[in-house]
Amino acid sequence: MQDYVAQGEQLALKLANRGPLRLTDDGQLHPDIVASYRRHGCYVFENVIEKQEINELQAGIDQMLDRAPVSRGEQVDARGNPSLDIEFSRDTYTWIAPLTDPVGGTNRNGGRHPAKMSEPTPPEEAPNEIIYMMFGMCQTMDAGLRVYGHPKLLAVAASLNGADFTPYNDAIFIKQPGLGGSVAWHQDGLTHWDTPAWDEDIHGFNFQVQLYPSTPANCLWVLPGTHKLGRVDIKSMVANNNGSDRLPGAVPLFCNAGDVTLVNRQLVHCSFANTSPDLRVSLTFGFHKRSSVLGAKGVLGSATKDPYDEARIFERSRVIAVAINARAQHFPNEQRFVYQPFAGLESEYPYNSSTRQSVIHDYNLKDLGI
Repeated sequence: MQDYVAQGEQLALKLANRGPLRLTDDGQLHPDIVASYRRHGCYVFENVIEKQEINELQAGIDQMLDRAPVSRGEQVDARGNPSLDIEFSRDTYTWIAPLTDPVGGTNRNGGRHPAKMSEPTPPEEAPNEIIYMMFGMCQTMDAGLRVYGHPKLLAVAASLNGADFTPYNDAIFIKQPGLGGSVAWHQDGLTHWDTPAWDEDIHGFNFQVQLYPSTPANCLWVLPGTHKLGRVDIKSMVANNNGSDRLPGAVPLFCNAGDVTLVNRQLVHCSFANTSPDLRVSLTFGFHKRSSVLGAKGVLGSATKDPYDEARIFERSRVIAVAINARAQHFPNEQRFVYQPFAGLESEYPYNSSTRQSVIHDYNLKDLGI
């Protein structure tokens, strides 16, 4: 594995796909960055989130973990107080056995993880289960809602997906030191592989805001360029690699706290079990082109029997409007982003106790998954 990591690091540095998040004078993502992203399917934006905000996000994560159920299925935390998630309809926490791959080789998540990852033996003192992922960052911590309205990140979304871009979902990946599980090789998209309108951007992209240094041992790994290939036969790729999950040509998206990775959802990617001593926490949230979502039927956590219509898209997109206002309250000197679907409606979506209940509470029941 050390040789594989070293080779991956060398390949990653040759891609020339990392640097500051640069916008043009008219607020568009710099053409050089767009070209690199189009070529590789990923980019590492350096030093996007400033130290104050990182500290606030870290504190929010600590509180979420502190108020987590004492174990799966419980409704109290370690202090005996009601756990954070009891007021929400969708599960906030998911649990796995340490160092395991919970979805590889199964039909879960639409069967998009067809090959099992290797599962190292956990230490003897390891708990039976650990928290693997957390959901609902916009309703569980104010700092999570504010970063959702980050003007530069939203400008990237508008540049790549159009001014009328739509949200997808969000998730927090927790890679606990020496315990964190793996995410099997996969492509995120499920809906549009066979549509005549298919292109490399039709399933959107994800950001990952890194709250701690993300190392080759615990970070996301990608196969550059695979977002252009359509649906990839990952099971055969692993079988042709003697059954090993160390696929050749993969690169790690290692980065520092405050960096933000941009990954096309069609890019083949994974993360290995975290046997390292380093914690990784990644806030993951994505965006789509409106044309990809309108009329599509939902999949994954947002499954619905009815196609997404304008009303459903508008309802879920309100979270962005509230997030922008929440951010403006907290960072009054920062230039706010103008989200075109809500231009002129900003005053109707302030951040207060009313919108927290009417817009933010259980917002992730309305995610737009394709």
